Amino acid sequence: MSPSEQIDQLIAGLTDWRGETLAGIRKTILAANPDIVEEWKWMGSPVWCLDGNILVGNAHEDKVKLTFSHGASLPDPDKLFNNGFGGKVWRAIDIFEGDKLDEDALKELVRATIDYNQAKKKTKAPVATGAKPQK
Repeated sequence: MSPSEQIDQLIAGLTDWRGETLAGIRKTILAANPDIVEEWKWMGSPVWCLDGNILVGNAHEDKVKLTFSHGASLPDPDKLFNNGFGGKVWRAIDIFEGDKLDEDALKELVRATIDYNQAKKKTKAPVATGAKPQK
């Protein structure tokens, strides 16, 4: 089964508000950039990626959690992050039943993460090929 099919299956199995919420979030994430790839990692978590992980989406008993691996490095002008402030790297958005998530702000946060991933990728040193310099 492909990662997208696994995410479909996860959402279909969530027959309460969490399934509908995760489906809407997924649509918003994918609308942020057509090159985003869906992956299935860490023993059953949907992950959206482009030049690195963008975010992980998990349905918990009482919430849907969106965890941005490098959230502490991202601008959040709309104050979407509401969890993870004690750490130095990740930030999360916890969505509870009845919460409304600003879709445009989420798209901007996803795009900011892609920009961060691409900038980080550009600053990495090239990998040595093993070729010896010519004399």
